[in-house]
Amino acid sequence: MMYRATALLLAACLVGSQAATAQPQSRPQAQAPAPAAQRVVSLGGTVTEIVYALGQGNRLVGDDLSSLYPDAATKLPRVGYYRATPVEGVLALKPDLVLASEQAGPPSTIKQLASVGVRVETVSDQPSVQSLHKRISQIAQVLGTEAAGKQLIESVDRDLQAAQALPATHARALLIMNRTGTPQGAGGGTAAGLVLRLAGLHNVLQDQQGYKSLSAEAFSALAPRVLVVTSTSVEASGGLDKLRAMPGIAGTPAAECIVVMDDLLALGTGPRLGQAVRQLKETDCVARQGSQRTPA
Repeated sequence: MMYRATALLLAACLVGSQAATAQPQSRPQAQAPAPAAQRVVSLGGTVTEIVYALGQGNRLVGDDLSSLYPDAATKLPRVGYYRATPVEGVLALKPDLVLASEQAGPPSTIKQLASVGVRVETVSDQPSVQSLHKRISQIAQVLGTEAAGKQLIESVDRDLQAAQALPATHARALLIMNRTGTPQGAGGGTAAGLVLRLAGLHNVLQDQQGYKSLSAEAFSALAPRVLVVTSTSVEASGGLDKLRAMPGIAGTPAAECIVVMDDLLALGTGPRLGQAVRQLKETDCVARQGSQRTPA
């Protein structure tokens, strides 16, 4: 019995000694929030526009050639076109954040930027109101301006609802771009097609996806009564008079109803979507098309 008691006493002393010398367990440290990005490069016109609409334009140190609004965006250093982004051009601006449209690329460039330690956040960029909501929320969250993001979404929805409440004519319409001399018409699945639909116009190319090159014969066959064209396309065509005189347009009803729109307003689903819809509906020649209904 004495031997057993002695053994138990020695064991207790040993455990006590180990407990005394053991290092205290470290408590998990709460991670400090990442510092707010102060050198931001935006890739995509509506991405840039949203940053400004959130009141964060002062954090931008560069954008791409599609960033046409607001005017301050056009004065920033440019890194090329967002669908063909050069790695060196972005890195030269020493960004701590790149906000990129999901259409930005090529994919190898986006991966390379991330691989050298640049924080890259890709945001939704599809031609839908839902995608616009998501894009605003994503950008606001990354920039730490969630409250402003919610307010912007509410403002966008109010403007769009007010614009859609205006009378719609359902006139046959076509939106074209002209960069190389051959006009391209906007079909379904495009931001331009969305603007036409929300404005209550019948897109004569709605059954075709994407953009389609149009010959004079094709234009005549489509027989639009409203022609929507971007500002830069008018310039590329040599002015509005030359555009109106182009084969396929001259002598058609569309030649008498040409609506010139800001490129980003017409081609990007951005925070001014309601403004784009309102402009189309309130243009006099469009409003007068009410009697030209598209057969069901």
